[in-house]
This record gives sequence, structure tokens and C-alpha cells, in this order.
Amino acid sequence: MNMLRTLLVLCFVSSAALAQEKTYFDSPFGAGGGYLPGWFMVDMTDVNKELKNFGSGELPEGGFFAGGGVGFVYIPFIPNVRIGGLGFGGSAQTSAMFGGEKREAEYTNSFGGFTFEYTMPFIRAFGLSAGVVLGAGESRLEFSKTSGAYDWNNIWAEIGGAAGTTSFSRRITSQYFTVTPTLNIDIPVYRLFSIRAGAGYALALGGEWKADGDVEIFNVPDGVKGGGTFFTAGILFGFFAY
Repeated sequence: MNMLRTLLVLCFVSSAALAQEKTYFDSPFGAGGGYLPGWFMVDMTDVNKELKNFGSGELPEGGFFAGGGVGFVYIPFIPNVRIGGLGFGGSAQTSAMFGGEKREAEYTNSFGGFTFEYTMPFIRAFGLSAGVVLGAGESRLEFSKTSGAYDWNNIWAEIGGAAGTTSFSRRITSQYFTVTPTLNIDIPVYRLFSIRAGAGYALALGGEWKADGDVEIFNVPDGVKGGGTFFTAGILFGFFAY
């Protein structure tokens, strides 16, 4: 009799546990965030054509190191959907001596926005999520040439247009809106942190190029845009269940 009671209790506890697991784990849930290092690949073809003539050397065609922060939370009342935010960006530099002067160029690109993702329900061991980032970003190019150390008085003379001035610097920027499709894989470890690998393409929309603040630039090649392909990998902290 005691054995029968024990078996009945075990069956009840097991059934309750299975029911609870089904209730709470039918769809992914949790929240997390962290820093993600990555790689940003932007088309530099048209820019490098001009940098060859400028004499600074070329910016990397294969991309440059970038990184940023990400965070998300699953929506309890919409199965498999999570929302959050992402910020991502990086820069590349090049410099060389040309005609006795040091010539430098730096390219910076960063964007951020709200993230909307759907986690595939047919995979339970980890999270495979497709989504989109809606936001804005900025591309910036800076050029300079210098012949040595500056003197305080000479700086103001150059600004005033003194004859014989050889130093030069210019900054051009483009602020754009972005629609960025993404694909991420999240592998939870002890439910407290997750290993992520992902990729996306930042599509730059609009974004007129301007020089030195707010001076419009005409005849900018179509290839000079702010968008590009990026890859990320890192560790997120929080609570994860798939």
C-alpha cells in the first residue's frame, strides 16, 4: 500500500513538472545584453581612388574592427518575438609621408536603433533568430596633411589665410537612416549567459554628404554610402531559455 502511494505521488509530481515545463518553455523567453566585438565591411572603392591621389595610402577593402552593445527581452504575450536595441560602429585609418608631409585619412561608421527579432520555434537547443534593426547612423571621413609640429601663432595665421600655408584638414559626414536585416545564433550556457554569433547588412537610406558641418557636397559617387555587411560574436549575460 505504501509503495502504491509512493508511485502515485511520483506520478503526480512528474506530471506537474511536465505541465509546468510546457507552460513556461513552449516558446523562448528571457532577457540579456552585452558587448559584441565584430567586423564591418564597407565598400571603399571610390574613396580609395581619391586617397591614391591624396597620398595617404588606402583604407582597408576587407573591412575593419568594430563593436557595440546589444540588449533584448522576449515579449511574454507574443511567442518567439523579442525586442531590444543595438549600437555598433568602428573606424579605419591610414597614413603615409608624401612630398615631405604626413597625410592621413580616417573613416568612421556607426549606427544604432531598435531591434525586432523572431526566434525560430522548431529549434529548442539554441536560439536562431531573424530580425531587423530600425534606426540611424553616421559615416565620417577625415583628411589631413601636416608638415610638422604646430606653433600657436601659425595656426591662427593659417586660419586667416596666410600665404605659404601647407597644412590642411577636412571632415565630411553623412547621417542616414538604416534598415538592417540580421541573423543571430544564441547558445545558452547554464541559462545565465549566452554565446552569440551573428551577421547583418546595414542598409543606408538617404544621407546627404556635408563638409565641415553643414556645407552640402555635390556629385558624390553612388558607391560612397554608409551601409555594409557586419559580423559579430561575443557573450551576452542575462537569463535565457529556448
